[in-house]
Amino acid sequence: MSDTGDLTLREVKGPSALGGGWRRFGELLYLISVNEFKKTYFGTTLGYVWSLLRPLLLFGVLLFVFTRIFRLGSTVPNYPVMLLLNIVLFGFFQEATTQAVTSVVAQEGIVRKTQFPRLVIPMAPVMTGLFNLCVNMVAVVVFMVAYGVDPRWSWLAFPVIVAALVVITASVSMLLSCLYVRYRDVAIIWGVVSTALFYATPVLYPIESVPDRYQQILAFNPLTPLFAEVRKVMVDPAAPGAAEAVGGWSNLIAPTLVLISLCVLAAWYFNREAPRVAEEL
Repeated sequence: MSDTGDLTLREVKGPSALGGGWRRFGELLYLISVNEFKKTYFGTTLGYVWSLLRPLLLFGVLLFVFTRIFRLGSTVPNYPVMLLLNIVLFGFFQEATTQAVTSVVAQEGIVRKTQFPRLVIPMAPVMTGLFNLCVNMVAVVVFMVAYGVDPRWSWLAFPVIVAALVVITASVSMLLSCLYVRYRDVAIIWGVVSTALFYATPVLYPIESVPDRYQQILAFNPLTPLFAEVRKVMVDPAAPGAAEAVGGWSNLIAPTLVLISLCVLAAWYFNREAPRVAEEL
């Protein structure tokens, strides 16, 4: 009699989110990110200068509007510094997540034919955006010092804030990139949501200028305490920090829970969908 056990059908899973281990993931992520960073401005006349010119152009327009038309900037200490720093930071978040939405689908040919950690794909735009952020921060710091903002020990906390921003950006990128594989409306929806977040985060305005009833709503946005804290740490020591911005330490629970839930959901969903991405494409 033949052994029918050999004919049993078994599910064969595709490459996982971290197939090959952390070392392989890190090496591939670095190589792809550096390559994308170089390709972004390859062939352009100004090259990497464009990574700085784009936020500067937006900064110039918004500075004119909020200091000459609405007069908001005249009441906020070091408003131009706060505005430029916030634009660069939010620009990292918005650019990285927007590029990550379509990243998996854009790499369809590689995804179908190559075995590699799937997590590399949405993380590459985040890492590339981080490279751009580092370049831009050099110019921002020069502007801050030239404007009259003296360096302080509190600046050492800035990398911690950026690390938290990277975690949020990476989580959103993972979630959106997987959702886009099944639902192509995600790119359009995120375009609207990211624009709404730009105005729902204290980027253009200080948090204390918002009426109290709306501050409670903004407190649910995990970006709100980060941008409030970065202003206090980098620009104005007298400004309200993360806890004060949302009405006290107890109110930090809500954005913290939102952030943790986002990270857990993104990790779970991407890990579940990674082996079947090729089938969906």
